Amino acid sequence: MRILNADQAVLDHVAGRRDAIIGRTIDWANINSGSRNAAGLNAVLDALETEARLLPATVERIPTQGSTTVADDGSVRTEAHADALKITARPEAPIQVVLTGHYDTVFPADSRFQTVTTRPDGALNGPGVADMKGGISVLLAALEAFETHPDRHGVGWTVLLSPDEEIGSPASAPLLAELGARGHVGLTYEPALADGTLAGARKGSGNYHLIVTGKAAHAGRAFDEGRNAVAGAAMIAAALHGLNGRHEGVTVNVAKISGGAALNVVADNAVVRFNVRAPDKAAADWIDASVRAIASAPPFEGLTLDLHGGFTRAPKPMDAAQTALFEAVKEAGALLGQSIAWKPSGGVCEGNNLHAAGLPNIDTLGVRGGDIHSDQEFAWPDSFVERAQLSALILCKIASGEIDAAKLKALRMETL
Repeated sequence: MRILNADQAVLDHVAGRRDAIIGRTIDWANINSGSRNAAGLNAVLDALETEARLLPATVERIPTQGSTTVADDGSVRTEAHADALKITARPEAPIQVVLTGHYDTVFPADSRFQTVTTRPDGALNGPGVADMKGGISVLLAALEAFETHPDRHGVGWTVLLSPDEEIGSPASAPLLAELGARGHVGLTYEPALADGTLAGARKGSGNYHLIVTGKAAHAGRAFDEGRNAVAGAAMIAAALHGLNGRHEGVTVNVAKISGGAALNVVADNAVVRFNVRAPDKAAADWIDASVRAIASAPPFEGLTLDLHGGFTRAPKPMDAAQTALFEAVKEAGALLGQSIAWKPSGGVCEGNNLHAAGLPNIDTLGVRGGDIHSDQEFAWPDSFVERAQLSALILCKIASGEIDAAKLKALRMETL
């Protein structure tokens, strides 16, 4: 593998747009788009659509499905979500690349962390500069440059920018599954670590909400007539926590117990919310079965249990296809003077969804940065061009066949 003249022209195209790539990231990050901030999400979507329409591609807003949420009082409600943005070029081409990102952040509309600043060391500090508005800008920059390559016609690509990744992709999951089944290689733009290290194997993740219903009664006059849902929830939470350490790599995090009312009332409702992580399918099946067994047996008479949720991201192990793709990306990076390494991650992202649908993918192709999900989130400005050039070169090498996308897809299908 080597850099050809046509490849170099693509890389130079990226370098020439450095200021624009960084500038639009700052503009987008200065618009709050917390996962449940409908107005902010729509404002960012408008801005993204404006940029997308500069590409020689079809741009569509795709309505997402609604999802159900469990309120703290145990009621089950339907939640609407913003549209996804789909950008498509050459869907008839023999090789199809799927590129994904999300434009929501973890920062709600009333967050104190709202604007981008530059730290004394030169890093950008702002909501979403790394996770992942910077990644979206890198994604678009790579495609803008690749569209100047003479071999581009053999490669079609589809971009999906979703509004709900930070809450588990409840609305966009079917769209990710559909694209994953159709594509040959996936590129996703979560941030790399500050030194450029990529995420390799990823655990799977499940979110559960257990509604506990009891019977209200006066805590003094009729205590024995009540059935305390909060007490039951606490006992269940202890049982769930007790699953830790019983299967290698599996963790259960009891995150929140809601419910109850006045101190002189036996609580008739509670909700236990918890997350599980598992390294592979066997572990995921074990923990899901264990959770459901606990949720099927009230800890004392008079309670009813209603379990909602499950695995939203399947495990993403380093199978043969993933290993081969990482090695190809490492080789492309070396041509650019970039040392590409990877390590396992307990975190999850859209790459889990794509892998589950049969798509080998690299999911940390975004900017170098860190401290995501906090008001210290940062991204290194030099990494915007660096990472866009890496993605652009990957696309060039897929087009030339030096990265054999069809073979990678076949390897992945062998393990399904």
